[in-house]
This record gives sequence, C-alpha cells and structure tokens, in this order.
Amino acid sequence: MHPTRLFAAILLTVSAAVALPGTAQAATPGLRAAYSAANYGTYWVDKYVVQNPTSAAITGWTLEFDVPAGLTVGTGYNGTVTRTGNHVTVVNAHYNGTVAAGATTEPYSFWFIATGTNTEPLNCRINGNKCDGSADRAPNAPAGVAVTGRTTRTVSLAWTAPTPTDFPIAGYDVYRGSTVVASVTAPAATVTGLTPNTAYSFTVRARDTRGNVSADSAPVSATTLNPADDTTAPAAPGNLRSTARSSVSVTLAWNAVTDPSGIAGYDVYRGGTLVASSTTTTATVTGLAPLTAYTFTVKARDTYDNASPASAAVTVTTDDAVGSGAYAKVGYFVQWGIYGRQYFVKNLDTSGAAAKLTHVNYAFANLDPVNLTCLQGVTRGTTANPQDPDQGTGAGDADADYGRPFSAAQSVDGVADTGWEALRGNYNQLRKLKAKYPNLKVLISLGGWTYSKFFSDAAATPASREKLVRSCIDMYIKGNLPLYNGAGGPGSAAGIFDGIDLDWEWPGAEGHPGNHWGAQDKANNTLLLAEFRKQLDALGGKRYLLTAFTPADPAKIAAGWDITHADGTPSVFDSLDFANVQGYDFHGAGSDNSWEPNRTGHQGNLYGDAQDPYSFTFSVQNAVAAYTTAGVNPRQLTVGFAFYGRGWQGVTAGPANGEWQAATGAAPGQFAEEAGTRGYANLLAMVPGCTVYHDVQSVATSCYTGPGGQWWTFDDTWSIQQKTAWVKQQGLLGGMVWEMSGDTTSGTLMTALNSGL
Repeated sequence: MHPTRLFAAILLTVSAAVALPGTAQAATPGLRAAYSAANYGTYWVDKYVVQNPTSAAITGWTLEFDVPAGLTVGTGYNGTVTRTGNHVTVVNAHYNGTVAAGATTEPYSFWFIATGTNTEPLNCRINGNKCDGSADRAPNAPAGVAVTGRTTRTVSLAWTAPTPTDFPIAGYDVYRGSTVVASVTAPAATVTGLTPNTAYSFTVRARDTRGNVSADSAPVSATTLNPADDTTAPAAPGNLRSTARSSVSVTLAWNAVTDPSGIAGYDVYRGGTLVASSTTTTATVTGLAPLTAYTFTVKARDTYDNASPASAAVTVTTDDAVGSGAYAKVGYFVQWGIYGRQYFVKNLDTSGAAAKLTHVNYAFANLDPVNLTCLQGVTRGTTANPQDPDQGTGAGDADADYGRPFSAAQSVDGVADTGWEALRGNYNQLRKLKAKYPNLKVLISLGGWTYSKFFSDAAATPASREKLVRSCIDMYIKGNLPLYNGAGGPGSAAGIFDGIDLDWEWPGAEGHPGNHWGAQDKANNTLLLAEFRKQLDALGGKRYLLTAFTPADPAKIAAGWDITHADGTPSVFDSLDFANVQGYDFHGAGSDNSWEPNRTGHQGNLYGDAQDPYSFTFSVQNAVAAYTTAGVNPRQLTVGFAFYGRGWQGVTAGPANGEWQAATGAAPGQFAEEAGTRGYANLLAMVPGCTVYHDVQSVATSCYTGPGGQWWTFDDTWSIQQKTAWVKQQGLLGGMVWEMSGDTTSGTLMTALNSGL
C-alpha cells in the first residue's frame, strides 16, 4: 500500500477505536484530550483527540504527557513535538489549533507511531488541565509546624514538607488569622513586624506549581519576647571583610558575636541604609553598579532586638562588566546580513564565533521620526543615495527582525519556522542562540550611521527622554513588539535582549547628511544615558546592560561626550557599563567618493604612522588615550576591530607599496552600493594578486595589486595579535567587532581575537 494511503487507513481505524471519557466530578472548564491506541503488529498508533465541550471556540492547545517505561515514541503527526527526557510536549499545528464549540480535532488529531510495550502515557494534560477534565488534587497540609525562635518582633517557624500530589510544591504561605504574613519556598519562615510581648497564632498552607492551595495546618502559638527583660546590646562584629564580588554584588563575612540571650541576626549597612540582613556570618549585597566603590558596616542584633555598635568599615570596589581577568568580545550582527551577505544568526554558531563572543549587538533599531520613540513594525528600506538627508527616515525591517520564517538550513537549531509563530526572523534565531549559549549577552543597538537623525530631538527635554527610553524598554526589554504580518504582540520578544547599546552618530557634531545636531547634545546625551540607566534599573532583578559606541575623533568626543567630572556635570560613564571605542574608519574613500578619494590611508592602525601626511594622526592608541587621560577607567573601554577592508583604485606605488599615495577613487566594493568596502573573506577571494604588507611601526595591514591598481587597508590575524596584546597591556576591557559577516566561514579573525584575549 502507498504510505499516504496507509496513514489514511491508520487514521480511520484509530478514529473508530476512540472511546470518549465520561464527565469527571468537579470538571475543569476547557479542552479535553481522549487517548486511544491501535495495534498494527510490529508497531502501535497512539492517538489523542482534542475535544471542546464548551459553548465557545477555543484557539491554541498544548498537550503534555510522560512516556511510560517500555514504550518508544516515534514520529508524531498534526502537532509540533518536543521531548525532554520522558516528557513529551505537543503544540497544535496551524490547521488544527482552533477547536469549535462542541467539536474535536478530527480528522486532524495528534497521533504518533509507538513501539515496545504499549501502555497509555502518564500525567496527560491539555493547556495545563487534566485531559479527562477532572480537578487537580490540592497539596496535603503541612504537618509538624513548630516555633523555632523568637525575638521581640519576630517569630520563626518550621514544618515538615508535605508529599506532592498532582504537582510539585512551589511554596508556603504563613497566616495570622486570614492574613498572609510570610511567603517562602522552603519549609521554614520568620514572621516579622510583630508587637513585643504579644501572643500570636499561626497556620501554614502549601502551594503547588499550578497554584493549588492546601488546607490549613494545625495552628501553633507563640509570644514575642519582652524587651524589658534584656536591654544589653551585644558587642560589635569583628573582622568585616569581602570574600567575593561581581559587577553588581559584594559578598561580606565577619566574625560571630555571642550574647546571653542569643544572636537573632546581623544587619549590613551602606552608610546609614540597611542593605542586607542575615542569620549567619555572611551576606551578599546586590543591586550595585560595576566599577564602583562601596563602604559597608555590620551590626549584630540579639533576640531582644538590641543592636550592637557598627563594626569597622570595609570598602569594596565592584568588578567590571565581564569579571576580573576576563575580556569582553563584542560582535555586531547586522540586520541586513541575511540578504546579499547570506549571513544568518546560525553562522555565528557554525563559524565558532558564538562560543567565543561575550556580547552580540544587533544592529540597528531606528527612531520614529514623528513620535520620537523606538520604531518597529515597519519594513521600509533606506534610499540608495548615501547623501540623501532622509536616507534612513522611517526605515526599518520588521520582516528580517521578527516576521520572516527561516528554513531548517538557516535555523540555529535546525528547526524551520512554520510562519505561524509569534516570533520568527532574526529575533527568534537570537533566542535560539542564547538557549545554546546561556552566557551570551544580546543587546539591541539603537541608531547607527543612517538611523541617528532624530536622537537630538528625542533627547531634548526630560519628557522626550523619558518617552523615548520607556518606548525602547517596552519594545525590546519587555518584548512588546508591534503586530507585523501575524508576528509580534505582547511579550513576544521578552528575554531576548539583555540591554541597550546606544549608537548615536554623533551628538554635538555632524554625522550622516541631514542629521539633527547642536551644542545642546552633549548635556542631553548625558541625561539620555542617565534616563536609560534609571529606567533599566527600575525593572529590578538582573542588571540590564547599557553600552555605547563612542568616537575616536577627539573633536567629536569633546562635542558630544561628557567623559569627565571636571566641569561638575555627571559623566556618561556613571550610566554606561562600558563603551565601544571606534578603532577603525580612520581613513577611507567612501561609497560616493565624498570622503578621502584621492589618497590612501590606514583605517585602523594601532600607533600613529610616521609617514601619515594628515595634520591630525588617527590611531587606536590616540583614541583610547582621549578617554583614559580624562580619567575613564580602562575597564570601561573596548577597542573596535574591523572585519572588513577599505580600498582605493588607481593607486600609485610610492616608496611603501601604495601606502599614503595618490588614488583616483574608491575601489569596487563587495556590493555595488558599497564601493570601497569589502568584508575580509570577500577581500581575500575577490581581489586577486593583492600582496599583503605589514607595517610594523604603526601596526597596520594593507595589500596592493601594483601601480595603478588597488590598495586595501584591513585587519588580519597578524594585526589582531598585536592589537589584542596591547589591549591587555593597557588593562582595557576587550575588543568589539564591526561586523561579524566579514569573517571567513571558519571564523579566522574571531579566532585570532579570542586567542589574543
């Protein structure tokens, strides 16, 4: 029999074998799922028919069950299957996701091939409810509740954890009468805020992971201590010290204190503010800022709430954004790389780059030209003319970001998009990449060369700054993307982005033609970054990163970046976790020959070149010095590396193989609209006969095809080796890459950067 006809026959046979369950006592509303199995000799066909006994259509179902021992589950149909251990999860297909009132999913119910000893799967749930519609069993009540400690204002309790029923125990609530006075996840709690010398009665209820609540435990009574019975404070703790630190926390320890009434706990203070309490001789203070000095003291507290004098103070400086002895490796992934470059998020994985990177910056997000908020939900390209002042106005690519379905071959995990998901495109691939590399941080980059036109307007007032930042956080951190071709919606991108990267090019100075800018930008840039930091911190939980792309040109730094406290204003580095300092594009012809078309020059030399004919000598060393001599901590700076080259044509030879020589314009580029620019791998493959030269004095790599030919400036493994050694010698945070698609398929340059750092 033809396989298609066999499956149709199986489907009909199994449909006839289905036995619908009866109505369960205390049934829960919603869908049901009925199981049946049909024997085909060497295999079984197991099937679940989803039913809707309600009076309204229900859209979307997720079926879950556990595979019993001896049963092997094979291919499934009419649903998307994932498996973790023996637990199987099935999400509806796009064609059977809506079940009409009183209807079932027939003839498109979920079924699978099974071999071995066929037994009905266990713990069947549909949309969280039992498949037969019966009610969940609540947890058993906690037993053995007992008083384990008292102070004048607290009572400590402990109890025996009940055996779970349908779901694991998630936590416990302690009640005083009908009021919840403590909620915990372990079988012990301390009730605070009580009145001294007062009798209380408590009960405890258990909660499972589904939210089912047990009956009350047996009550237990306790009387808080009378402060008049002991008025003597304990001695101050000694030997306060730091035992660990991170970029956002400090762990402290101290020597124990004794007291005749017993020690109830210790309180850690930062200045006069209580920041942590502990019943042991150690505590971790969280919510701190990187590379910041904090001073702490600790006090002991006895059971009568007599507080000791403060200990001797200890001052601790938090770590930088990546940790002591480690280096940041930041790579820009460009939204448009999926087109002509055919560079997908998957390529970060297959090239080996994802395993070496610490941060991925997704470039770029635009600003709405009317509302001055973060812009999404549009697919509108930039204009072809690079000098068009409206080249990037209103532009964006929601299709590439989260609307476009990717094939299995283009997907990080080899699973294709169906086109019905709420999140597709690059964002979904970034989510998959983070699942494979849990320590990798992903940031959304705002602005860039063509999308920076309206930053000056958006940063102009307190109200406009608050509005912009709120919109960006709502869209990218909370993940509330606008609907676009069936994708997006509330929370659809939640958890993808770990922070925001500001690429304003340039505050207080001219950038792309038509950009709005003015002298007020410098102060407003500082205030805008402070607003980002404020709103990101207000989210609570983990620290969200805030970084920026900052210029190499001292004039642009002076015009737009307040990097020192000398003038009494806040420094941008009070808000930033770190800055990515431009380490490239020192020279170039530009795609329209409007830049430096008539003379070659190094685009990313480490040191100033003695042969440089320009009045100001650009170099990585000079760029970094502009920040560090102003007092910026080196561990808040990364250096930019170019994974592409800039080239000229019609170049005379001169004494140094085309270096600093006359040219007739930009060389042909990798793409027609990008004359003078080629990715590193493309440059190697498409500019034949380009002999490589290493300028040892300035640490710069170039290649030359000969008199009248092409001359290219770029980074290679040799220059990266020299530069990374210098980065480490200078105590900098690490390196940044623009941009990842320029590398070879095997990640030649990323490997060199990683090896050097």
